[in-house]
Amino acid sequence: MENIKDLFAVFPRPGRVDWIGIRPERRSPMTVVDAVDVSPKKGLVGDHYSGQSGNRHVTLIQAEHLPVVAALTGRDTLDPGVLRRNIVVSGLNLLALKDQQLQIGDVQLQITGQCHPCSKMETALGPGGYNAMRGHGGMTAKVLAGGTIRQGDAVTVFALEDVAPTVVAPTEVVPTEVAPTAGEPVADSTAAGRPRSRSTDAA
Repeated sequence: MENIKDLFAVFPRPGRVDWIGIRPERRSPMTVVDAVDVSPKKGLVGDHYSGQSGNRHVTLIQAEHLPVVAALTGRDTLDPGVLRRNIVVSGLNLLALKDQQLQIGDVQLQITGQCHPCSKMETALGPGGYNAMRGHGGMTAKVLAGGTIRQGDAVTVFALEDVAPTVVAPTEVVPTEVAPTAGEPVADSTAAGRPRSRSTDAA
């Protein structure tokens, strides 16, 4: 049987990006987009949170949790924009991804923690909305490598050691001629690069 640490890295299948939204301004309605550029320093380009806390560059929420929150608040359906998370992911258990790394398109993210609901959910979802969202608020992530995230992109988990390291070409060492000291024979030019030994002959 595999140990628990090994099981943490095994998922039944990749996830999928179902929805993307950005918040152009604080408290403004979400803007739904088909794709968004992602900066390793600022997060989602065009989102008002861009450039702030690196541990919260991106917020993600589980698609399968939306019907649960809808049911708990007496709704038939729930618009993801009401919850003000950036990316809706289906098919992958986000709560199991704490400290894991994700590949979405050419973007790499690291999950940093849960995105707990705030008191605004009481207004957005009505009385009890805050408690309805507890345990369903999704996750926060920081950007490891930028690029573009698109609707329909696969969401996969990877380990940092799976990323090929950058190989630096070795610097060529050119032998330097050193003038011999008294009593030391001059090395032949064909022996350049080989260590010289002092003469043991008597003077």
